[in-house]
Amino acid sequence: MTQDPRPSKREETRRENERLILSAAEKVFAEAGFGGATMQLIADVAGLPKANLHYYFTTKEELYRRVVQDIFEIWLHAADSFDNAPDPATGIGAYIDAKMNISRHHPHGSKVWASEVMHGAPVIQDYLEGTLRDWTNGRIAAIQGWIDAGQMAPIDPRHLLYMLWATTQHYADFGHQVETLNNGAPLSDADWKLASDNIKTIILRGIGAA
Repeated sequence: MTQDPRPSKREETRRENERLILSAAEKVFAEAGFGGATMQLIADVAGLPKANLHYYFTTKEELYRRVVQDIFEIWLHAADSFDNAPDPATGIGAYIDAKMNISRHHPHGSKVWASEVMHGAPVIQDYLEGTLRDWTNGRIAAIQGWIDAGQMAPIDPRHLLYMLWATTQHYADFGHQVETLNNGAPLSDADWKLASDNIKTIILRGIGAA
């Protein structure tokens, strides 16, 4: 007998509840920080009883780490553009597009990460010392390979990465400022494309890869 691949009603409910909780948690942690957030407030924003939160996440720290892990996994996936890219214009250009897209669609997650790091990473220091360090070293190796091949200027790859992060994440972490300077309106599709294209032009020309 062939097993029905469709999720059961119970599984669909579980997934939807978890999605609501994580979305609400991202927003609350971004606005209130880890210390100011409460499970009750997250439950209220999610529109679920507090007991439901504790069914899926037993503690606030567990929920917080899941939010951080999710945004970090999205960032890691964005760097897939580096893998097997034939040249820096292709790899770094695609990475900038991906990071700008994340800033557009996951601004709260970016703010959670930024706030955590600015406070000394009291909850996620192990991510910085482990996964992020390994990921960064891998990207440095890819950039150094392009440098060694004469495809871009001989710059320090680490500082290029810092610049890429700061520039693209600015549009999420300082979104209110960006909107204020955009006559109080959110960036349109055209605005986001223009921003991404300009960042690519400036950075790729600067590293001799345009």
